[in-house]
Amino acid sequence: MKYATFSLSHDPSHRLGVVVADRVTELRALVGPKWKGKGPPPSSMLELIDAGPQVWKRIESLAKEAQRREPPAEGSYLLKKVRLHAPIPRPRKNIVCLGLNYLSHLQETAQARGREAKIPEAPVFFTKAPTTVNGPLDPIPWDPGVTSQVDYEVELGVIVGVGGKNIPRAKALGHVFGYTVINDVSARDLQMRHMQWYKGKSLDGFCPMGPVVVTADEFGDPQKKKISLRVSGVIKQEATTGAMIFPVAAILEFLSKGTTVEPGDVISTGTPEGVGLGRTPPEYLKDQDLVEAEVEGIGTLRNRVVISR
Repeated sequence: MKYATFSLSHDPSHRLGVVVADRVTELRALVGPKWKGKGPPPSSMLELIDAGPQVWKRIESLAKEAQRREPPAEGSYLLKKVRLHAPIPRPRKNIVCLGLNYLSHLQETAQARGREAKIPEAPVFFTKAPTTVNGPLDPIPWDPGVTSQVDYEVELGVIVGVGGKNIPRAKALGHVFGYTVINDVSARDLQMRHMQWYKGKSLDGFCPMGPVVVTADEFGDPQKKKISLRVSGVIKQEATTGAMIFPVAAILEFLSKGTTVEPGDVISTGTPEGVGLGRTPPEYLKDQDLVEAEVEGIGTLRNRVVISR
């Protein structure tokens, strides 16, 4: 299943939809006629996640049955006619991110910073504020008075579906609801100035996400996907998720040791080589650059950098 959060031109309220081919159908319209759950069907991605695995299976069954019929007159729209939003427009908590989770990126970062490249013994975690979340087609706001070194980082995003603590690696993927694309936009000068990552990663709009969430069962092995990023049509990053130092299952195992992960938590799993910081000379984003971040099996974020003070 592919789920999206969207709105209409005449109604800005967020709706939860099921995406098939070039159409998105509001979930409530799709399953409504045969819905027998307690209360109405979920109306947001977080409500859907909170409903749990049994409801997910019921919705999938109803949605597939409805898709065999003609699209309903109400509630079904061409994707190009709606506005897609981040799947979870406002996460309940900070987005958990991984730094230096691809060996080649670790090496390019170490070289750019003039230090030795050492493979971490455990995942390097940091967070981005919920206010960073941005839509898959919305502008990336850039205030030159705050930062002059805006960088890009395409990443596979993980959405937790089933919470837990001390989750064993062998069972970790069973806790995943689905996957999405994240661009971990970064202000490199702020990172250096503050000697940590939170501020440089947490400027407003610095986390484009989407365009959809692909459920774990449909997405398949998260370590066998192509991942890439283009800036104004030029390929800057190109790798596979199999190159992660810590795969998704290991990330969840480490993160949940002594710490409860909860349904709706968002994890960004790190970026491969090719970021602007690691280039000679460094290449940072400019006003009107179009940044396209893509993960195989999910889709593409298309965000233009726009000066915004």
